[in-house]
Amino acid sequence: MKIYHSIDDFQRLHCAVVTSGTFDGVHLGHQTILNRLKEVADKSKGETVVITFWPHPRLILNPEDDTLKLLNTFEEKAALLKEQGIQHLLRITFTKEFSQLTSHDFITNILVDKIGTRKLVIGYDHRFGRNREGSFEELKLNAVHYGFDVEEIPRQDVDHVAVSSTKIRQALEEGDIGTASQLLGKPYSISGRVVKGDKIGRELGYPTANIDIDSNHKLIPNEGIYAVTVEYEHQLINGMLYIGNRPTINGNLKRSIEVNLFDFNKDIYGETLKINLIAYLRGDIKFNGLDALKEQLHKDKQSAINALKNI
Repeated sequence: MKIYHSIDDFQRLHCAVVTSGTFDGVHLGHQTILNRLKEVADKSKGETVVITFWPHPRLILNPEDDTLKLLNTFEEKAALLKEQGIQHLLRITFTKEFSQLTSHDFITNILVDKIGTRKLVIGYDHRFGRNREGSFEELKLNAVHYGFDVEEIPRQDVDHVAVSSTKIRQALEEGDIGTASQLLGKPYSISGRVVKGDKIGRELGYPTANIDIDSNHKLIPNEGIYAVTVEYEHQLINGMLYIGNRPTINGNLKRSIEVNLFDFNKDIYGETLKINLIAYLRGDIKFNGLDALKEQLHKDKQSAINALKNI
C-alpha cells in the first residue's frame, strides 16, 4: 500500500476507485465499505484509494471538546487498511481552512483533477464539504458532469450488526472487551514504545514492559488487568496487561500501562510493541502490601493463561 501525506504527492491514476472518511477503528461497518470498494475496483480494473482526514475533524472544529478518544492512531489505521488490501491511502491534513472547502471544489479539485476518480463508493448518509453540504444525492445528480460513477452502500449493509465507533468506544471504557472485539472484527490493540520503569514488577517476579503511548487522543480502556497477546518481531507472545495508577505502590497521578510477557526474557527497551486485548480479568485494586499483590498476580497469570487458551 502506498501512503501519501499530502494531496500534492498523489500521482493521478488512470482509474481510481475511491472512498473517503475517518475510518476510526476500521470496524466491521467500515470493512463492508472497503470490501465493496475492492469488488468495484476488480470489475473495472481500477485501483483502490482511501481518503482519510487527520487529525480527526472533531479535534479541529471543536478544540475545546477533549472528550473524543480515538480507536486508532494514524499509523494503526494505516496498518489496518493495508491488511484490508487497500492499494493507496491518501492522508489529507484537516485544518479549519480545509473545512471551508465547498463540496463542489472537493469533488472537482481533489476527486477528479488530483486523483482521477472513476468510481466513488460511500457509506450511507456520507457528507462532505463545507458545513457537510455535500451528499450522495448531489453526487448522483452531477456524476455524469464530473465523469465518474457513484455508489452508496445501503444502511442495512453497513449496520447489519449495529456497528459504530461510538459503541466500540463505550464498550472499551466499560472493560467489555468481548463486545468491542466482536464489533471491530478483531481484538482492540494498543501500540507503544517500551520505556524504563522502577522495576518493582521484576522484584515481584513479574517483570513488566512499561508502554509509552505516543498520542493524547488514543482511547485507553478501563483500568484493570487484561489477558493479551503481544506482537514483537513477528512473534505472538502471551501475557497480561495492567492499566491503572498502581494504588498498592503509593499510587501514581499518571496512569501506567505495563505488560508482563509470559516465558520471555529479552531487553526490549526502546522497541515498539503491539498489544492485543483478549479478555478483561479484573479491576484495579489496592492490596495490603506487596505480598498480597504478588499472590494476586499468580492468580491473574493463571486466569490469563486460561483466557488465552480459547483463542
